[in-house]
Amino acid sequence: MSERESLLHFVMDAAEVPRGLPLVAGLTGFADSGSAVTGFTDYIVDTMDSQIIAIFDADSLLDYRARRPIIYFDQDHLTGFEPPMLAFHLVRDEISRPFILLTGYEPDFKWETFSKEVLNFVERFDVATTTWVHSIPMPVPHTRPIGTTVSGNRADLIEQFSVWRPHTQVPANAMHLVEYRLQEIEHEVAGFVLLVPHYLADTEFPQASLVALESISSATGLIFPTDRLREEGREFVGKIDEQVETNEELNKLVHTLEQRYDSYMKDNALRSPLTDVEGELPTADEIAAELEEFLAYRRGTEESGDMR
Repeated sequence: MSERESLLHFVMDAAEVPRGLPLVAGLTGFADSGSAVTGFTDYIVDTMDSQIIAIFDADSLLDYRARRPIIYFDQDHLTGFEPPMLAFHLVRDEISRPFILLTGYEPDFKWETFSKEVLNFVERFDVATTTWVHSIPMPVPHTRPIGTTVSGNRADLIEQFSVWRPHTQVPANAMHLVEYRLQEIEHEVAGFVLLVPHYLADTEFPQASLVALESISSATGLIFPTDRLREEGREFVGKIDEQVETNEELNKLVHTLEQRYDSYMKDNALRSPLTDVEGELPTADEIAAELEEFLAYRRGTEESGDMR
């Protein structure tokens, strides 16, 4: 694809983009149950140091009449138009380790071309791994942990975190196609589908965004500040619990979902991510060694100030 035909326009000098980083992705526009994708990507951009690497051409990818951008009307004139953006960002996690974030709207058009652009980016900058998140409504209770279905070619993540492994056809989104193309070139990729309680699908459910961040951490080793999300999640669940207690029909629904969930998980228990392949827990000495290695790495990154 020639530079003239490219849908991707670099804001940062490509020579300044670090190589070998993990790529994290979350696109909005399809089945964002509990606003999980919106919540976790907004949280990263709002709370962490980031800068834009490159932006996709919205006029080529977006159907404005289907998803109209917002413009503000101030009494007698228009102000504050913010065009929709789909972009790669360079971000630092809580201990200043860099990664790349792809976020924004899901393209309406040119999925194959969009996928080629992402693959070109992955190959050009030697991206180490790609991890992406989306969420769907499921008949599960909010009183149990949010489960995930994991796709891709990272067997370790599938084994540890995939609670539901269906054989079925599903409506695809743009990142499904990207994942499929990345598998074809044997790039390490994993997609986390969050299984959000169906009765909370249209809400902004902080717990869903939190699980999205935890899933990314599990796949990449990146560390995110989550205190604010945890507090918001506790407050949100507290309000839902109050509604359940005062609504007999909702109480019955949640109780039924709990029984089904517990029965399913009893027969499909996941191996704890703390255990090794033989199911053994690490010793105290092994945990201490891991902690010492982590602290040494953190000191090294803080002293060097290196984006890599």
